[in-house]
Amino acid sequence: MPLTAGRLRPANASIRLWLPGLIAVVLVVVAVAGPILAPRAVDHPVGITFAEPNGQAWLGGDRLGHDVFSQLLHGGWGLLLVAVIIALLVTGCAAVLGSVAALYPRAGAWIERAADLGMLLPPVLAMLLFMLSWPESGVPGLVIICVVAGTPYTARVFAAAAAGVASCGFIEAARGRGEGAAYLVIRELLPNLRETLLTQLGLRFVEAMYLVSTAAFLQLPATLGDANWAVMVRENASGILLNPAAVLAPSLAIGLLAVSVNSAVAAFGRGRRSA
Repeated sequence: MPLTAGRLRPANASIRLWLPGLIAVVLVVVAVAGPILAPRAVDHPVGITFAEPNGQAWLGGDRLGHDVFSQLLHGGWGLLLVAVIIALLVTGCAAVLGSVAALYPRAGAWIERAADLGMLLPPVLAMLLFMLSWPESGVPGLVIICVVAGTPYTARVFAAAAAGVASCGFIEAARGRGEGAAYLVIRELLPNLRETLLTQLGLRFVEAMYLVSTAAFLQLPATLGDANWAVMVRENASGILLNPAAVLAPSLAIGLLAVSVNSAVAAFGRGRRSA
């Protein structure tokens, strides 16, 4: 019996590591290839307003009688693309700033003060102020404000994680060889923060999905495709009792995509650490 249990434990651990990744890959593929897989156009009518699910429309109709299932397949790629860009930029900028703060205490003091000031303004409020003041900025403006609002806190996390690595002997040896800041950050310090990088990348993706969905829900001037999950939730909320799928399906899609990608990144980090 102990032998059998010992054989099962690695298999169970492997399943726990790779199952989130498989779910994330499936959802990402569906979101990206959704417009190709959709059986109908976004504005194709399938029946009356908030029609119940049937054989022709698996998720029924929306407030205009359009196919909810086709809209669901069309509405994910924009959110996914913008959220990935924001997560990568926030994680990259924060990793560099946090590493510089750990390597150079004088510069680090200024970076941490600036980060403290940046964290005083909530990201949603910053997004509202910026997008409403500069409506023609569109998606680039949304990305910029999300990166600016999300970097300060993440930079503090990286600074704390890099503090111990910055005092190691190999960093001092590199400094003794006359290596510059770019070499120290990219070649010496960041490779030793892989777990922190992966963890923060997953968390920043969840936050980015939240911010981008909020921007779309509030009808801020950012075009994310012909259909959008957050817009579907807002526009169909009045008919949730008539056709709950018109609201619940896009809501679940947003939550499942964010959580599954975050879980996959975390599982990948655990797999690298155990290896």
